[in-house]
Amino acid sequence: MPLIDQETVRKILDTADIVEVVSDFVKLRRSGANYIGLCPFHNERTPSFSVSKARGICKCFSCGKGGSPVGFIMEHEQLSYAEALKWLANKYNIEIKERELTPEERAASTERESMLALNEFALNFFERTLTDSDEGRAVGMSYFRNRGLTDAAIKRFRLGFAPEQRDALSSEALAKGYSEKLLADTGLCSRTDRGTLYDRFRGRVMFPVFTLSGKVVAFGGRTLKTSKEVAKYVNSPESVIYHKSNELYGLYQAKREIVKKNKCILVEGYMDVISMSQRGVENVVASSGTSLTEGQIALIHRFTPNVTVIYDSDAAGIKASLRGIDMLLAQGMNIKVMLLPEGDDPDSFAKSHSLEEIEEYFRQHETDFIRFKTRILLNDLADNDPVARAGVINSIARSISVIPDRVIRSEYIKECSRLMATDEEIVTLQVAKYANENAAGRKSVTDRREAAAEQPEAETVRDATVATRASGRSSVDKSAYLRPSELEVVRLMARYGLLAVAETVNADGETADYSVTDYVVNEFADDEIRLTNHDLEKVYMAVQAAAANWGGELPAIELRADEMCAQMRAEAHDSIAAAGTMDAIRRKEEELEEAVAEARKRFICDAAERYLTATLGADPDPDVRRLATSFASEKYVLSKIHTKNAHIPTEREMLIQRAPRAVNGLKIATLQWREKEMRARLASLSGQEAADALARLQEIRAVISSLARYLGERIVLPR
Repeated sequence: MPLIDQETVRKILDTADIVEVVSDFVKLRRSGANYIGLCPFHNERTPSFSVSKARGICKCFSCGKGGSPVGFIMEHEQLSYAEALKWLANKYNIEIKERELTPEERAASTERESMLALNEFALNFFERTLTDSDEGRAVGMSYFRNRGLTDAAIKRFRLGFAPEQRDALSSEALAKGYSEKLLADTGLCSRTDRGTLYDRFRGRVMFPVFTLSGKVVAFGGRTLKTSKEVAKYVNSPESVIYHKSNELYGLYQAKREIVKKNKCILVEGYMDVISMSQRGVENVVASSGTSLTEGQIALIHRFTPNVTVIYDSDAAGIKASLRGIDMLLAQGMNIKVMLLPEGDDPDSFAKSHSLEEIEEYFRQHETDFIRFKTRILLNDLADNDPVARAGVINSIARSISVIPDRVIRSEYIKECSRLMATDEEIVTLQVAKYANENAAGRKSVTDRREAAAEQPEAETVRDATVATRASGRSSVDKSAYLRPSELEVVRLMARYGLLAVAETVNADGETADYSVTDYVVNEFADDEIRLTNHDLEKVYMAVQAAAANWGGELPAIELRADEMCAQMRAEAHDSIAAAGTMDAIRRKEEELEEAVAEARKRFICDAAERYLTATLGADPDPDVRRLATSFASEKYVLSKIHTKNAHIPTEREMLIQRAPRAVNGLKIATLQWREKEMRARLASLSGQEAADALARLQEIRAVISSLARYLGERIVLPR
């Protein structure tokens, strides 16, 4: 497997636009300078996922996940670094130049990458068998033709055929170098009791299941045999790459149309989706015969809050599916329900009606869930059965209780009381009762999720102290004790590492910028400081690597800065010439040059920040990506009220104070840890050893006091 060369990587990183990339998966709306949407990494009802076009990063301020375009794709699609780069290269039509991997690099290929590659191989095999083999054309293609599918639909959904031969796929896959274990792990093959491998899908038409980015993670195979002993459908099992509760059939093909129409139509089966799409109703997805799950609802909610659920006329099936409507309501979705004519399902309905007729039917027959559920439940009631009617009211009240929006909930209460001819206050009380029960249940779940979602950078010394006291130790772990101080130093490096805090002069009198990274690295070397937290050390090393490459990027940045300065001078030329006297002209020229110099400096600093954020945010190491994204993200922005009449210095403007303060804060924390260790040892020492230890303690205290005076009489170290 080849490796992408660095020139191509840089081109991909420079081209990829974070807003465009995230928009493929999340519906975004503008919010000030940034964009916000529902987080794709966890279920939420109100947007906490922020995308910064200027910084080129995204971050969820609830669960903490995000990153640069590469990091986002890696996290969202669970791809490797190389795969994410290829995904972006494909999106932006960038030609990939590669070199061959070393044996060590090849050995590092992940199980997930191999499974995805095997599934892609199988997809091509099934497609080729359908169109190029006699069996595929006679059996598989004939079936699709009989179902009314066109070549365009077959190609769009990449349908295929698995031959009847027992080992057709496995033999070809093994010949291509794929392992038996991989064939079994993906579910493409199964084993007999004797351990012999055989193809899982044989003599079946094949429906591939894609992720949002177009990776095939599973297959559904439909038999064409009429024997009741043969399962009608066989599906891929759960695996490292496939979790059926988090996938919706057809979403990859439908996502853009869902955003465009601001509505998702939910059906049940593969053919329902394909036939509706072929007819022109392209915003359709299917739960693929499984009960609707929270993961599937979250997928839909990324693109739209509006869902229309289509049911055929099977009353038993409808009642069994009503729970899915409650789940949609609980996620804040706006639900419409539509019942098809007797004897029709979405597949047959699409085939027998034109697009205009389908759209007209939608307009006339879509109804809200209250009216639909009331009608369905009342159909089976005996006349004037008060107990049964009470049961219907309770069922509807329970559904209303899960709706998060109080205004919508109130309107549905009114509608329920009207339809059921009952007192509105009674319905309100019943809804409130169920809502309280729901809240109590959610609280325990939320507490567990929040505990699991805590980020390492949010750990506190207090937490470590509690843990160590519980285990009988008197002090916290060193890395936990130093983490807040180490975190502050690394944060400044990851955010501003390429920016200057001073200038140096060499023997020839030439000046050069002394960056934050230079300062920290030299201070660490002088005092022999090593970071004790492994994840922070990885960021520390990654910043140094990025700083080493910055020199190659800087000339192009400076050229663009000079072009900007030239434009500023040209735009100001006429106004300066019209100033009148020579003194006025000279004064305006001086003011212009000051503004140009400041703008040039700001331009280069902004570029340096973006470069560092993009480089760290696209790092192959997930710890580096996660921490870099956290450091670069700003949940809160200072109100304009505070900056209207006075300039509030930014952190970047105060680096000359902040960087030394952070480094010296770490030095103090390190010395305080040594002091704690020595005090703990004193109890076991006597005589000269105790005297030496006390002398050493005094030296440490003197250094701490000296550093404290340097930082200020009152210091607050990060804890």
